[in-house]
Amino acid sequence: MPAFCRVFLAFVVAFGIAACTTIPRAPFTSADQALAVPVGFPNVRYRLSDPAVALRLSEEFQRAQTARGRASVVLSLSGGGANGAYGAGVLYGWSKTGRRPNFDVVAGVSTGALGASFAFLGAEFDETLRHAYTGGGSADLLSFEGLFALFRTSFYSAKPLQRLVNDFIDEPLMRAVAVEDAKGRRLLIATTNLDTQELVLWDMGAIARVGGPAALRLYRKILIASASVPGVFPPVMIDVAAGSHRFAEMHIDGATVASFFAVPETMLLWREASPPAYRARLYLLINGRVDGEFAVTRHSTFPIVARSFETMTKSRTRVAIAATTVFARTNGLELSLTTLPSGVPDDSLDFDQKRMTSLFELGRVAAQDGSAWRTAPETLGTP
Repeated sequence: MPAFCRVFLAFVVAFGIAACTTIPRAPFTSADQALAVPVGFPNVRYRLSDPAVALRLSEEFQRAQTARGRASVVLSLSGGGANGAYGAGVLYGWSKTGRRPNFDVVAGVSTGALGASFAFLGAEFDETLRHAYTGGGSADLLSFEGLFALFRTSFYSAKPLQRLVNDFIDEPLMRAVAVEDAKGRRLLIATTNLDTQELVLWDMGAIARVGGPAALRLYRKILIASASVPGVFPPVMIDVAAGSHRFAEMHIDGATVASFFAVPETMLLWREASPPAYRARLYLLINGRVDGEFAVTRHSTFPIVARSFETMTKSRTRVAIAATTVFARTNGLELSLTTLPSGVPDDSLDFDQKRMTSLFELGRVAAQDGSAWRTAPETLGTP
């Protein structure tokens, strides 16, 4: 049984009991939420459901591009769980060719968030990236809580994910991010605020510039939150304040809202009034397959629901790619895409180390032989 099916089965079996479990939270209102900022960290995030905020982000991007005097190069890393090993391999192999760009903007969601810091910092961190996905640290990520899960907020413990992030995200790495941010580059990570049901984009360089233990804790929390698949891992509570009122927001996997972040949703139908001064380059690295995969679905509740969820996820990713492609063509961006190839088993919760190493090698070889990247197709039915 695929790992996703096992997780889903455990979820459904225990749901009737676990649904009665509630952990108290400090009360707050939508007005409080609208004013909330992370305690000690103002101006480190964007609420993308606000069109004005999305437009401001776009204007900042254009100003930075003008200041550089050249087209910006953007990398967007998708969710995909264990399939993130493929994306790590692509980045690693791309460096080996000597043609990997120094990205001006890197945006990560879910497993893409976990690899985004290394992608942002460049080839110097490639061995760390490789080790993060093939070194065995993720083998115990699905550490079942047993009967205790019935009285908590997830069926798997957060400790292995926390340990993985803490092992690779340290003060020297955060200082390196701050140095690159000072050059005008941007590292962005997306989480889902479950209270507002919106995607939140975090400016990790702004957090890194603050420095110190509190910044490192928040930096790590955001990465963990972005990868915390609801029900699989517990949500991450982030302390915020609205004036003198302090409370905690609940953040989960960024992929709950968006498979990847490239363009704010509120701007997908937007069109530049005049051609941009520079034609930016956007790379979409999709950690998973987007094509249909034939399998005879067993006529039973759990396989039907699990297969339906997988189908929904792929469909949503295809729609997001198509919308981003149209935006790119309309607004002067050059777009390249890579996905897990057809025929490769796609199970985002299968953290078997041999499988992840195989996916890493698949991505590495594809990047080195030049077959990884392609322009976005007219149709995504058979990539």
